[in-house]
Amino acid sequence: MGKRLTPLIALSPLMQKVVGSKSYIGTLSSCLYLSRRLGMDTVVFGYLQTAFAVIQLLGGPVFGRFGDLFGGRAALSLAYISSGLTYLLMGLSTNIPLLFLSRIPSVFMHGIQAVQMVVTDLSAESERASSLGKLGLSYGVGMIVGSLTGGILISRFGEPATAYVAAVGSLLNAAIAVKYIPAHTKPQSVTQQHKAGSVFSLKTITRLMSIPGAAKIFTIKIITGIPSGVFQSMFSVVAMDYFKLDAEHNGYLMAYIGLLQMVMQGLVVGWLTRWIPEQILILCSILLVCLMGLAMAMMTNVIHFCVTCIPMSLGIAIFSLTTNSILTKLAPAADTGAMLGLSMSVYSLIRSISPTIGGFLFDAYGFPSFGYLQFGVNLLLFLSLCPSTCSRPTLHPKQTT
Repeated sequence: MGKRLTPLIALSPLMQKVVGSKSYIGTLSSCLYLSRRLGMDTVVFGYLQTAFAVIQLLGGPVFGRFGDLFGGRAALSLAYISSGLTYLLMGLSTNIPLLFLSRIPSVFMHGIQAVQMVVTDLSAESERASSLGKLGLSYGVGMIVGSLTGGILISRFGEPATAYVAAVGSLLNAAIAVKYIPAHTKPQSVTQQHKAGSVFSLKTITRLMSIPGAAKIFTIKIITGIPSGVFQSMFSVVAMDYFKLDAEHNGYLMAYIGLLQMVMQGLVVGWLTRWIPEQILILCSILLVCLMGLAMAMMTNVIHFCVTCIPMSLGIAIFSLTTNSILTKLAPAADTGAMLGLSMSVYSLIRSISPTIGGFLFDAYGFPSFGYLQFGVNLLLFLSLCPSTCSRPTLHPKQTT
């Protein structure tokens, strides 16, 4: 089963990104040009982002629990069908209310979470971060191809054509999941033990949050995620209004970011986790993101941004993969999907408030304010975590059994 599953785990997020992008930035980029064509200003576009984030926030924990109960095949199929409906409705949107309504099916558009759940079930704890990083390699390839083709399609054929291509590809991914992904990737004993549970279980969420160490990781993710979320929520606006990029050149920029993500997640982070304890890696990633925030505040053009993206991508990749790895190790084997759902809900929560903060900062203080916010918040977080992390004895990864 493992040999047959592994290529498809890599293929599914690749195809999804090629046809429209599950990632928030990719969805935001394609949606921005459509919203501008429909006459939506920056404030209303912020409301659209918030609505999308709230919908995904509501669906994240439910989707994770759904995957735990019904298996990877059902979770992937549901995620891709949800993505297909979202993209189809977006392509059919001829006015602003319809564009808002197109966000409703995205409540279960959690393809990345579903694939992470499958990879988590199939990987040993000692290789968890490395396995998630290898998944990021295929995701990065898809981001490159998807960004390039998306920008060209928007420029040549318009936003609806891009959305339709994304919808067809997402439904194709659902068919691949049904045919090739095993129904269950968890151990049979775990599956039988939890198959009678409900999809939404507040008791399960409370139990996972009460696991020692889980609440701390979630708190760290929220604090360091707010500055990044604020910048990401305004990225397409910055690319269009500050860097003066059209859709095609914005696609090239996104492809460059995808290349960095592919290298950092697929190659660098996996190597680092074999030699450096995860707690130390988290601390180093926060410091790196902090310093890059200061650099971002001083940049003046897109070339400076491209240079700054190199270390920033490394810091973000380390932080994301190691925190998810730790959370899945803390959770029982039967609840890894629910734990990943809670982790994804953190990002949805951040995205629900970041457009308002980002719009205010951009209008009042300009682009450098994003960098100063990132620098200040992460510096305070680093200083607060440094004493406890450095004083705690940590077993070297090579010494673990």
